[in-house]
Amino acid sequence: MNSDRHAVTVIGLGSMGSALATALLDRGHPLTVWNRSASKAQPLVDRGARLAATPDEAVSASPLTLVCVLDYDALHSALDPAAGAITGKTLINLTSGSPEQAHEAAAWARCLGIDYLDGAIMTTPPGVGSPEMMFLYSGSRDVFETHRPTLAALGDPVYLGSDPGSASLYDAALLGLMWSAMTGWLHGAALVGADDKTPATEFTPVAIRWLTAVAGFLTTYAPQVDAGRYPGDDATVDVQIAAIGHLIHAAALRGIDNALPELLRDAMRRAKAAGHGSDSYASLIEVLRNPVQVM
Repeated sequence: MNSDRHAVTVIGLGSMGSALATALLDRGHPLTVWNRSASKAQPLVDRGARLAATPDEAVSASPLTLVCVLDYDALHSALDPAAGAITGKTLINLTSGSPEQAHEAAAWARCLGIDYLDGAIMTTPPGVGSPEMMFLYSGSRDVFETHRPTLAALGDPVYLGSDPGSASLYDAALLGLMWSAMTGWLHGAALVGADDKTPATEFTPVAIRWLTAVAGFLTTYAPQVDAGRYPGDDATVDVQIAAIGHLIHAAALRGIDNALPELLRDAMRRAKAAGHGSDSYASLIEVLRNPVQVM
């Protein structure tokens, strides 16, 4: 076994936990696993992983434990009885949850003398192991730097700072971005396919090229958001309101659901009402930050 491949324990063998364990095995890490339903471990055991009978046994087997379970209740159900065994070791939590839950878990770990790092997985199970996929981490920098080579087996490790809740907060924000972008793409696919049955596979390369331009808009608008000044020298909110009207009209005539563009138009109109009609689209952040103040 390669000497720079440190022993790791993985708690939780759902689809994501199994993918994490598989990536570690692929990189040659000695691996111990535990899952409430032991049968899920068999494919990993067949590849050389060791199946622990209890969480205590699992966390005792390695200096580093990764936990990826359904929720924080499941995390505490598994690890609270094993607290004595994990004291003095390192726990990296990849369970999805809120920033507040991450803070509570960090405090729990601190009280028990556990070195703790919180994380968020920005891919689906098939993407685990790819260096193109981000894994976000926040909390102890020492833990992150010490275990960075091991974490690189899972994907590109990105450190977001010492606040344990940052990874979960970024996770929520990026999922919102994903859902908005994907729903916009689906709305567009429905629209262009309505007249002549243009397939989504034909629309999508054009949409992806457009997203490259959209990424440039984000880069342009980010300093405006930070400065709180929104020069409308590219396209104003007034122009955007007129443009989205064309989208809503075309979709309505073709029987396409307009809930998403109507929601966006409402936000634009609220920004105009707040005095941002001649400002850039970035000014919508003011009505997003203060929804009650803008009527």
